[in-house]
Order: sequence, then structure tokens, then C-alpha cells
Amino acid sequence: MSGTERNSAGGSAEAVGDWTTGSGIPASSPTAGRRRIWPLVLAAALLSALLSAAGTYVVAALALESADAGASNGQPANAQLISVTESDAIVRVAAAVKPSVVTITASGVSTLSPFSVPETGVGSGFIVRADGLILTNNHVVAGAPSLEVTLDDTSRLAATVVATDATHDLALVKIEAGGLVPVTLADSSAVRVGELAIAIGSPLGTFTDSVTRGIVSGTNRTITVGDRTTRNPENLTGLIQTDAAVNPGNSGGPLLDVGGSVIGIITASASNSEGVGFAIPINQAKKLIGQAAT
Repeated sequence: MSGTERNSAGGSAEAVGDWTTGSGIPASSPTAGRRRIWPLVLAAALLSALLSAAGTYVVAALALESADAGASNGQPANAQLISVTESDAIVRVAAAVKPSVVTITASGVSTLSPFSVPETGVGSGFIVRADGLILTNNHVVAGAPSLEVTLDDTSRLAATVVATDATHDLALVKIEAGGLVPVTLADSSAVRVGELAIAIGSPLGTFTDSVTRGIVSGTNRTITVGDRTTRNPENLTGLIQTDAAVNPGNSGGPLLDVGGSVIGIITASASNSEGVGFAIPINQAKKLIGQAAT
């Protein structure tokens, strides 16, 4: 089954990738006055730099507005800074999005030996429609005769594949459920290098709802990956690179911005280094989602 983990086969970009599929974790497999403005801007910039070093985001726009208002009224300009720590931002995102993240178990039969050996792989996904439509990676579910989705409340439901896009390694699966909480999709074309990136998924197929954080390290990356069984290379282009920790089992999980909107779908990590992961921009999946029957 395509649930097998994939290794790098070389790449045209700065990194090459390993599929981080849960299928790469077989459970039973063998194998973020005018004269007063400039000093205030400088002070705000210096303070922002100091606070950022401590993991704090500073909203300095209010300080400038306050300074202008005070100067126009003939009153002393009192800078007002509102700060939100990185930790606070991650906690809020995790609380808001975790109910939308699922674990996908793909069951099948291994053909890697002369014997038929039961094989199970685990990946991640996230709800994109309240009626049970879930987005994940194609390599998490392809070829699996049986799929099971575990929701945030630990309930388990059978799932079926309703649409795939192998070129972009995308798949939609459906469970019979209603009233679910879908994620918010961002505009991935607006993603900027250096912004906060948060990943949620099931690394190693065991640690469900795990949250990791990092930054967007690069955009428009290209990698080449290959299936361990077929050794056929496949190219993925236009990817978002992140240093948020991703591991086998994170495949198909969401990569989020500081507001909790999905900017990408985790799909691969470099096999020969740490802190080099890749996500498919969410814009590449919007057409597939829009075409799915209700």
C-alpha cells in the first residue's frame, strides 16, 4: 500500500524530503506633533527588538496613534504598547484548531515480502467542512482498502476517499458525521518568510494532537521524493518550508499561521537534517475542496 514511508531521491531545491506519512509508521509492519514621531518610532523599534528576543510580539501602531493624538491636543504623548507573547498565540491557536484535527488510520496488506502481512499506517488530516469532509495527503490514504478517522473526542468513524490529486499529494476523505468544526483556510500566497508557523498532528502515529511551532523558513520550494517500494521519484513544487518539528504521522496535518488559519498541509521532512519540513500551500487544495460534492 502507498502507506509506506518515502525517502528522498534527490531534489532541485535546498533540501530533499522524506514523506512524513503515518504510513511511514506501520503499527504491525515488518519493515505572528511631527517632531515627536521619529524618536517614538526609534524607541518602539528598540523596545520591539528587545521584546522579540524574549519571544514577544509588540503592536506599536497604537503607540504612534496615541502619540499623534496627544500632540494634537497639546498633551504629553504617552506610548501605549500591547504585547502578545508567542506562547499565548500558540495556546490560542491550539485550543481553537485541535477540535478540527483528526488522526487517519490506513489498514491494508503488505506486499514487501513473499508473505501477506497485515499493515497499518497512521497519518493526520483536518476537517474542511462541517459535514465530515477531511483534507489529508494522498500518500496517507492511497491504496488502503480500509480507512478509520479518530476525532478529537476520540470517537472513531469509517472513512472513504472522495477525491484525490496525486500531482499535489492531496486527498479528501469523508466520514458520516455532522456539526463538526471546520478549519479556516488562509491565502497561502500571502505567506511571508519569518512568520510564525504552527503544526498540529499525530507524530509517530501515537502522540495525537501534538503541537509544534517554528517559522516559515522559505516559500516556493521544490523537492523530489521516492517511494521505498517502487523507488519512483516524484516532484513536489511550490512548497512552504518550515522549521516547525514534523515527524512521520504529521503528514496531512495543518500548518497554521498566528491567527489559526491553515496556510499549508504538512507533507514531508528532510531525511538528513532536522528542522527542515515542507507543506503544500493551502491554495493548491481549494479547487479540490470546492469541487467535492456536498
